[in-house]
Amino acid sequence: MADQEETEPSPAQDIVVTKYKMVGDMVNGILKEIIAKCKAGESVNSLCEFGDNRLLEETSKVFRKDKEMKKGIAFPTCVSVNNCICHYSPLKSDPDKLLEDGDLVKLDLGAQIDGFIAVVAHTLVVGASQENKIKGRKADAVMAAHLASEAALRLVKPGNENYVVTDAVQKVAESYDCKPIEGMLSHQLKKHVIDGEKAIIQNPTEAQRKEHEKCEFEVHEVYGVDVLISSGEGKGREQETRTTVYKKKDIVYQLKMKASRQFLSEVDKKFGLMPFSLRLCEDEKKAKMGVVECVKHDLMSPFTVLYERNNEFVAQFKFTVILMPNGPLKITGLPFEENWYESEKQVQDEELKNLLSQSASRKAAKKKKKKAGKSMAEDAEGAENED
Repeated sequence: MADQEETEPSPAQDIVVTKYKMVGDMVNGILKEIIAKCKAGESVNSLCEFGDNRLLEETSKVFRKDKEMKKGIAFPTCVSVNNCICHYSPLKSDPDKLLEDGDLVKLDLGAQIDGFIAVVAHTLVVGASQENKIKGRKADAVMAAHLASEAALRLVKPGNENYVVTDAVQKVAESYDCKPIEGMLSHQLKKHVIDGEKAIIQNPTEAQRKEHEKCEFEVHEVYGVDVLISSGEGKGREQETRTTVYKKKDIVYQLKMKASRQFLSEVDKKFGLMPFSLRLCEDEKKAKMGVVECVKHDLMSPFTVLYERNNEFVAQFKFTVILMPNGPLKITGLPFEENWYESEKQVQDEELKNLLSQSASRKAAKKKKKKAGKSMAEDAEGAENED
């Protein structure tokens, strides 16, 4: 076991950081393209399809000579609107949904190169701009999610414990009269593993708090930090919507149906242990049949589509961060248009305000150091000239 951990490639190696940065840039670029398409009248089905096609296109362009290297989608494009919390990624055969002005849209996707994963999620409101600001509960949820993710970025650092992040996200949400979605997890990312053992839980129940282990963040670890905040009570529930996103488990079982065996074999070849959408399978109809037996025998984990109550809003921000020795290296996540949202609430807690006012950028920290070094050198030079 120890040997395996020692040989597992980590961001302590430059080539690993390069691959992470490469896949992070791709994911950010594709997210920008999807955001540009989020206009009134746009089809949610076609947005999901567009996102997945772009993820496959971009990842196929790199390391072409290495035929054995696994690359592609690490999380299929999901477009969850308003009170839909997550995992909405409809099939071609599902009824289409068109975006409307004022819809709060959560975009969630991920890619991998050689098993190194970059995931991202972003929230926007259709038609929002500097001139057309978003107010009320929609603005509360979006601002709470944005600031909670900013707090998390500053707290996911070596030496800190996971519950420090849990508590900060809770506090930020409460200052906007919102709730984090109960029991949602942010996982450590490892090579070919999107749901590593170390995890941060949001808004845990008493039972979840007892069950969910404490852990400490360490240098060279990678996390997909996922913050989901609701204007409602923060409890996810299933509705009639079909589950389309699944992930194969590392388990062997002899399936009875031929369709199930073919489906499992296709998933293994195309996606390995990464989450995927049935939409990406060769034959959607056969995939819908095959997945039933796989789930029944616990060979696949379903990512169910969850909802908050009607007329509530859920906002999400997710970023991927590498804990480098000189500070956090955030490889996914786009700038947030804070001045498009106008909430009457704000963070009151002094400790949190202080945390959020700190720069999370390694460049800023480096510049300060450089500046300090430069002024010391200038002082020394000045002293010499005086002599």
